[in-house]
Amino acid sequence: MDLELLLPPGAAVTETMKTICPLRDTLDRIGDRWTVIVVVLLRRGPLRFTELRKAAEGISQRMLTHTLRALERDGLVTRTVYATVPPRVEYALTAVGDELTGPLTGLLHWSVRHQEAVLASRAAYDGGSAEGSGPVRAGG
Repeated sequence: MDLELLLPPGAAVTETMKTICPLRDTLDRIGDRWTVIVVVLLRRGPLRFTELRKAAEGISQRMLTHTLRALERDGLVTRTVYATVPPRVEYALTAVGDELTGPLTGLLHWSVRHQEAVLASRAAYDGGSAEGSGPVRAGG
């Protein structure tokens, strides 16, 4: 991939970028089902594990733990343990994580605005009812 195409104006390709593509690396982090949801949920402020699990309907305890650890490892989320009985743990976005909420919220808004059109297009494509829709087959 031509790294120059990925760069914002004025940025230069670094040695790290030559070995680890920044776009692929970012998509690896946010490309799973739960990362985007957790980041968007944390945009309004810190939440406890149980609050996150309740708000992210359908996520298992194991998957939430895995997602939070990965986000913490990448520096997008902080984990703060309070010395109370029982211990209280809160998760919050870092400055870098907070900066990611803009593009993710934009993606969320786009998906809400265009959901009906996308679903209608899928139905037409899958049903072959729309002119020119459906898969193109070689030799046919």
